[in-house]
Amino acid sequence: MRRDFSRDDSAQMLLMTGLILMFALLTMSLNTVRTASLGEPYDAQEDAVLDASAETLTVWQPLMENRSMALYEAGSNETESATAAAQSVADDLMRHGEARGVEIILSDITVTGTGSERVVTASAGIADSHARLQVTLEATITFS
Repeated sequence: MRRDFSRDDSAQMLLMTGLILMFALLTMSLNTVRTASLGEPYDAQEDAVLDASAETLTVWQPLMENRSMALYEAGSNETESATAAAQSVADDLMRHGEARGVEIILSDITVTGTGSERVVTASAGIADSHARLQVTLEATITFS
């Protein structure tokens, strides 16, 4: 009883069925990726959030010192000066971000301290269409 392999088509049919199922699954997965907008590659050159966060960290302390001192010399007390300066810097950073296509929002602004020193802290949320970054800003202002 020798089996004739040339007439046995069941293995070929099984292989063809497997290939058809594999192609169907591949087509469904490609359509799903396109629908979820994951088919667009990430642009590695798009680092506006990182640039804006570095600039924000760099300018926070000097801006707070300069504006707080100007308000203090104009007659406000230390806490009022620091609070108004923080709000002013928050508004300017938001406008600066809009001009660059990045959203910079300062929240949870707090002013603490006694005597001639105030510590201003804020949470900065920096985002664009590709990324979001949250950093904590802190500035120490000494009024003389």
